[in-house]
Amino acid sequence: MAAVILAVKVLRKKRSTKYNLDAVIEDLERTKTHPKVLIQIPMYNEKEVYKLSIGAVCGLQWPADRLIVQVLDDSTNQVLRELVELECHKWMQKGVNVKYETRRNRNGYKAGALKEGLEKQYVEDCEFVAIFDADFQPEADFLGRRFLIFFRTQSWVWLRRDGNSVLNSEECMMTRLQEMSLDYHFSVEQEVGSSTYKFFGLMVRTAGVWRIQAIKDAGGWKDRTTVEDMDLAVRASLQGWEFVFVGDVKVKNELPSTFKAYRYQQHRWSCGPANLFKKMTKEILFCQRVSLFKRLHLVYAFFFVRKIIAHWVTFFFYCIVIPACVVVPEVSLKKQIAIYIPATITILNAVSTPRYLVSESSVKFIVPLSYVNHSTFTYIWDRSMHLLVLWILFENVMSLHRTKAAIIGLLEANRVNEWVVTESLEMP
Repeated sequence: MAAVILAVKVLRKKRSTKYNLDAVIEDLERTKTHPKVLIQIPMYNEKEVYKLSIGAVCGLQWPADRLIVQVLDDSTNQVLRELVELECHKWMQKGVNVKYETRRNRNGYKAGALKEGLEKQYVEDCEFVAIFDADFQPEADFLGRRFLIFFRTQSWVWLRRDGNSVLNSEECMMTRLQEMSLDYHFSVEQEVGSSTYKFFGLMVRTAGVWRIQAIKDAGGWKDRTTVEDMDLAVRASLQGWEFVFVGDVKVKNELPSTFKAYRYQQHRWSCGPANLFKKMTKEILFCQRVSLFKRLHLVYAFFFVRKIIAHWVTFFFYCIVIPACVVVPEVSLKKQIAIYIPATITILNAVSTPRYLVSESSVKFIVPLSYVNHSTFTYIWDRSMHLLVLWILFENVMSLHRTKAAIIGLLEANRVNEWVVTESLEMP
């Protein structure tokens, strides 16, 4: 992945930048043929952020008659439900087409709410659906920038959660370390998946735009795992739909600020993929609609290596083998294994994550600055470089919880479908 992302950065050959955006915007303005877009906001007892999320979505720059905002409120607090409904009515009076939807039960949790939302009669005319969790706040031009291109060419687009848009990154050390990890995930893993395989499967729901036909072709939302977004993405990919990652548009969002909340989130994100791998391996291997290469990539590289083996190797190597070499004299490792391999992996991760680990002065010695996109490259060496060691230790500690969660997912143990909603804070 390091080689691919360096090639993407140096050659500036992102799939999201190969289309003529100005021509598409000019054509839309001339013909007034904006596609009809549905915006879904699933929420559950979001008393701290419901006003911010609804307000941000209702402020999107898009023709009012071509936009529907659907608030899917599964809150169990009746007082809060009334407040959310009141907020929706406030925007209705301003001319925004807001639909407030509730359910008598929470069957399927978020996946169930999204599924029922798409079944409403007023959605039939919508061509696209954009989804924002309650702690996400899109910029006003979210729909009017690069997404205009893909409204006519692609199935759906993922908008990365850019580091500058994390509302509570300075709240504590843990949110800073999460910010670094997420930047690698989006800047490297998602970009590489988009550039090479036209697929990436984690966190592809919120702040993303789907073509509704792609969701229908894939069989709709399913609640069989805790990663309903990955489940849908894999099934849509098997139907031949292609994905595009757009990394230069920002959406404000919030990270878990307590270790307990982060641990529950990581359990869901590690257990779910392992459980989905168990349920979909046969379906992927025998699917004839996509190439053998892509099927092998999904089963081996995407699921088996990255979602299962990576956690186990990190845990056993860094948390058991290396410590054992230090405290037990009889246990020893060759220098190449104990030092060179971990150092190489760390350096590749660092080089591949320029936002936090590469300074402008260091880039001068790698590529000419004329090849660097300054709108997406922010050089803040002084801000996070000193946290590199803590970041590595933090990720090694989390590998214990991720390994445990992956095993639970494979064995379908008691906590396989555990879903604890991440608490949100009221951020400005």
